[in-house]
Amino acid sequence: MNILLLGADGQIGWELRRSLAPLGTLKACGRDEADLEDQDALRTLVRSYRPDVIVNAAAHTGVDKAEVEPDKTSRVNAQAVGLLAGEAKQLDSWLVHYSTDYVYDGKKDGAYLETDKTNPLSVYGKTKLQGEEAIRNSDCKHLIFRTSWVYAARGNNFVKTMLRLASEREELRVVSDQIGAPTSAELVADVTSLCVQSILQERGSVPNVEGLYHLAAVGEASWFDLAKYAIMEVQKLGQSIKIRPENIHPIQTSEYPLPAVRPANSVLNTEKLCSTFNLHMPHWKVHVDRLIRELQS
Repeated sequence: MNILLLGADGQIGWELRRSLAPLGTLKACGRDEADLEDQDALRTLVRSYRPDVIVNAAAHTGVDKAEVEPDKTSRVNAQAVGLLAGEAKQLDSWLVHYSTDYVYDGKKDGAYLETDKTNPLSVYGKTKLQGEEAIRNSDCKHLIFRTSWVYAARGNNFVKTMLRLASEREELRVVSDQIGAPTSAELVADVTSLCVQSILQERGSVPNVEGLYHLAAVGEASWFDLAKYAIMEVQKLGQSIKIRPENIHPIQTSEYPLPAVRPANSVLNTEKLCSTFNLHMPHWKVHVDRLIRELQS
């Protein structure tokens, strides 16, 4: 069983190296080996390896940078994804792809279902939605996982930034009117491997599981909630940091403007994923705790 992993050096991709390895012969490609802007090279890679499963964890994820690089963002998040879908269709392979909560405008009260209307507010969100549509239009066998607020011990992310700032500053101001479910790359990778294992066991007949799923931790928090929780957990471990919890202050999004508009509500309903693959999603605090202990060790 051949598995081709793209974006292997990213937060999710790095964890996928571990979680997918037991399932078959894994070819893990970082940007140097698989540049999604080079479509000819990408096509050659897929055709030469002839994977049974393509797992695409590569993307242009610089949300604010995407606003000034719309063409590049489109090439990576939409056009390259369409190429992968077309190649998967020709090879009769599965394509596993990751999308985002940014396909929604965040105006809904309550958690988003896969069937809810999309309305992306940013270049990043629009191109990720275009990538989803390219996969569906190709008619290839596929799993699309929309996830949100991803973090990991590796790479740059909000949790690590907050912990660093907490050791440098005596006061922090953090946005409190955007909510979501902080989701670890480790969780995304582990769930992906369980789902891939499930579809590979059905080899020879197409199981009725292909499609779009929300993949995120349980619960919800604002960025302010997440920052305060992480910093307090570090303190519980006896680590010396500069800031005191009472000096972490909530602010509105309007007080911290950024080039890309973020959805105010990024909470994703994961019932479809859990019922289809017989899974149970942990609360977001479970993996935040693991991350903090890993970083502090």
